[in-house]
Amino acid sequence: MIPIHVAAKPLTEQFLSVLKQQGFDGDIETSDAQRTVYATDNSVYERTPQAIVLPKTTQDLQAITRLLAQPHFQSVTITARGGGTGTNGQSLTDGIVVDVSRHMNQILNIDVAKRQVTVQAGVVKDQLNAALKPYGLFFAPELSTSNRATVGGMINTDASGQGSCTYGKTRDHVLGLKTVLLGGEVLESKALSVSSWQQDIVQLPESLQNKFKSLYELVHQNQQAIQDAFPELNRCLTGYDLPHVLERDQFNINSVLCGAEGSLGLIAEATLNVLPIPTQRILVNISYANFQDALNDANALMAKQPLSIETVDSKVLGLAKADIVWNQVAEFFPEQAGKAAVMGINLVEFAGDDAPQLQQTVQKFLQHLQDDSSVERLNVTQAQGAVAIERVYSMRKRSVGLLGNVQGERRPQPFVEDTAVPPQNLAAYIAEFRQVLDDMQVEYGMFGHVDAGVLHVRPALDMKNSSDAAKIKPITDAVVALVHKHGGVLWGEHGKGLRSEYAPTFFGAVYPLIQQVKALFDPHNQFNPGKIATPTTQPHARLTAVDEVTFRGELDQKIATPVWNSFHNAVHCNGNGACYNYDTHDAMCPSWKALRDRVHSPKGRASLMKTWLREQGDVLAQENHIQNQSTFQSVMHQIALRFQDASKGSDDFSHEVYDAMKGCLSCKSCAGQCPVKVNVPDFKARFLQLYHHQNPRPLRDFAIGQLETGLPILTRFPKAYNMVMDNAWVQRLQEKVLKLVDAPRMSDEAVLDWAHFNVTVLDEKSLAQFDAHRFNSSNSVLLLQDAFTRYFDTPVWMAWLRLLQRLSIKVFVLPFAANGKPLQVHGFLGQFERLVRKNTAFLERAAQTGLPLVGLDPAMTLVYRQEYPKALNMRELPFEVLLPQEWLATRLDELTLRSPHPNEVFTLAGHCTEKTNAPNATRQWQQIFTHFGLTLNTVNTGCCGMSGTYGHEAEHQDTSKKIYSQSWQPMLAQALDTKRVLATGYSCRSQVKRLSHTRLQHPVEALLKHLS
Repeated sequence: MIPIHVAAKPLTEQFLSVLKQQGFDGDIETSDAQRTVYATDNSVYERTPQAIVLPKTTQDLQAITRLLAQPHFQSVTITARGGGTGTNGQSLTDGIVVDVSRHMNQILNIDVAKRQVTVQAGVVKDQLNAALKPYGLFFAPELSTSNRATVGGMINTDASGQGSCTYGKTRDHVLGLKTVLLGGEVLESKALSVSSWQQDIVQLPESLQNKFKSLYELVHQNQQAIQDAFPELNRCLTGYDLPHVLERDQFNINSVLCGAEGSLGLIAEATLNVLPIPTQRILVNISYANFQDALNDANALMAKQPLSIETVDSKVLGLAKADIVWNQVAEFFPEQAGKAAVMGINLVEFAGDDAPQLQQTVQKFLQHLQDDSSVERLNVTQAQGAVAIERVYSMRKRSVGLLGNVQGERRPQPFVEDTAVPPQNLAAYIAEFRQVLDDMQVEYGMFGHVDAGVLHVRPALDMKNSSDAAKIKPITDAVVALVHKHGGVLWGEHGKGLRSEYAPTFFGAVYPLIQQVKALFDPHNQFNPGKIATPTTQPHARLTAVDEVTFRGELDQKIATPVWNSFHNAVHCNGNGACYNYDTHDAMCPSWKALRDRVHSPKGRASLMKTWLREQGDVLAQENHIQNQSTFQSVMHQIALRFQDASKGSDDFSHEVYDAMKGCLSCKSCAGQCPVKVNVPDFKARFLQLYHHQNPRPLRDFAIGQLETGLPILTRFPKAYNMVMDNAWVQRLQEKVLKLVDAPRMSDEAVLDWAHFNVTVLDEKSLAQFDAHRFNSSNSVLLLQDAFTRYFDTPVWMAWLRLLQRLSIKVFVLPFAANGKPLQVHGFLGQFERLVRKNTAFLERAAQTGLPLVGLDPAMTLVYRQEYPKALNMRELPFEVLLPQEWLATRLDELTLRSPHPNEVFTLAGHCTEKTNAPNATRQWQQIFTHFGLTLNTVNTGCCGMSGTYGHEAEHQDTSKKIYSQSWQPMLAQALDTKRVLATGYSCRSQVKRLSHTRLQHPVEALLKHLS
């Protein structure tokens, strides 16, 4: 009986209310922000759910399905969601999303002897493999999304990828499943003997016994029809896999559950078989003058039975060359003068445990390439060992995201992208596929698994353009016919999702059997309805058509073109989910890693931004008006806001967007690592500018924004400043009024005597009189001061000056000027632009001296090459401010000083902004240390959790500390000597000092000490 006060609510609200009353312990999200983030995946669709439930236990899953079975709630629907990276809308719904990734993400057991693991469904594949690596084991199915794909998601789509011809698909590694069925029953399934399965299930409840018996009879009685309907492919039909239910004298119900996309039940746990990691690996990289040659070569390459063959076309290669990833793979794809450009590649991997035998196999393969002249191969290189091979594969794995970063509005879209045909038919099939797209005047990008006959083809469409969007259906229809012709399937890898309308076409006469399976588990069509099959118990139910669900582009039409172009680094997020990277030792999005809340991820924030822009008709005009206001006008406007109720109400969506944006650390890791170049700090700053035109700013924003401007006055009295800051009353006032804690103290040495360091300060007057001919730019340098290193960590600045002099370099310094980063981060964009114009004019005059301009702190220095050009609407400035290692690395031949203490070993913990936005930075420091006879190792670290002022903001204290505890704190705890751990970022050193009470050296300090 539903209580009267609950029955008055809408049905979904009733369901959630009763669910909570009945002991559901997980999270229930119904805010507009959460629903917006869960409305998209990596597909072309947008479908907003009514709610998201995030269970903590199997019992929570049982509570959901038990309530779902009540007659009153038989029209409520649920859809399971894993990593949310699906390309076909598999986990999109207008019902309720069930997401286990936030809480049910534990590895429950690793049995090394049996080579088995048991995991909860929310465990990420790379997370599992990181835990297995110390035992020499791995979970084999390889995916390009392995750093965010959950095991539950892999099972639900029967995922596979590279190496599937050797290792098979996910279902080939599933030993047992714990699945929660309608009514709360828990089905624990594994392969049973055909001769004894009936005895094995006698202890089960009658309803579960009936499912086993019905499924066995269905398959046993229709075996020939089933075998005739399913093609012989490595990538056979995913989901409801009837041909493998009775196989090798086994009765295995898991073959039906794997690939079912949550349409039969909710996966809670899985027991998987794992394999020994091959000790020896060699990757042969073959370049071609055209992509068709790469495809035509596949059959010859497969004859040597490699582990896998991956292929990439010219479109992806071109995008990779402009991406951060190319820095680490360029050596494997050399382009030679006089030869054609590389327009296609095949990556052929061989693996084993016997090194001499593997070398012999590869040599025979290379000899085959030399003898075979059927196609022209431009060059052949090798990557040996796991580290080198993973560098190459990192480029291949980014293909999905890279294709979303093409220029212009027509971007490759996923909807016919994982067709599978017999490998021997692939070249001919793709030639016809390309002709279909050429006839429709549609460009495309391709990559995939040649050995399995799977090629990911993404036609380029502008989904905001109605005529382009209208091509989705005819292209899909044409590809379906073409796949049929070549003996393949439409869904070779990524599941069916919203392409399920073609299921009857491919299942043929067996489709009614599929419907019976659906009815057996889900008689009321409540589990992910409209996908794969409709139950025979619901004759009016139908599969969702490929063009029936709203396209994202249709909703994007609400955004005016100037606004769309202005916020391009938010609106072009394609949902590939690279920002969901689970690895805490990777810099990408620390707020996501700490909170496990998808709203607080680049994809989440981009989704909210786009939705918010759809509601704003005049954002661009308003933005320009606000930015053009004088500082006085801005202040007066803020004063006026404080005397009126400027907010639109607590339920205003703008406030939810604001909360998400304020949770961003502005570390810019997304800007460097996202393959589509989603830049949250940039659109966050622009949003804050607009938001605070309607809502009062916190007083803290003004204090932080003007900090740099006030420093030259405060730094005249560093001891007095520190005495005031140490006062307990002042600290309480800061925390209560400004919401700031642990404000940094100024260095006692902040007042520098430049003459003591034999340093010349070049101000406006001396710049005008500077004689560039007197100084050689190779042994002279012009330094820029940044506020935080210069005044709060002055010993580093002093070491920098002394090191340069030790290296016989003539040092000039520009007068301190506010860099403007705090203004930009907090959305004072009008003031920031005016500051940028002033600084740019001065720095351009300074650059005319011919001396290199060099900064010190990476976060501040990179602002000159990233935020400054954007503020001026320029591609780049007429000068460049270099990082210290960028300049030193070019002068090594002239710097002959050697360390009197050779072979000293240090470890560099890089700054997250520097690592992701200046990818050569770490390698350059290593080159410098090596040149001076020192060794510099690197350590993988995520964000330290400070990131400018974020770590000092009271509401972010817990998150800041958690981020620090995830990567930096354990790294330092494991360090043998923290005096040999170096950190380039002021924020990083500040956070370590604050939370670990340890002072880390900057690389220039270590160099100075060991060269003195």
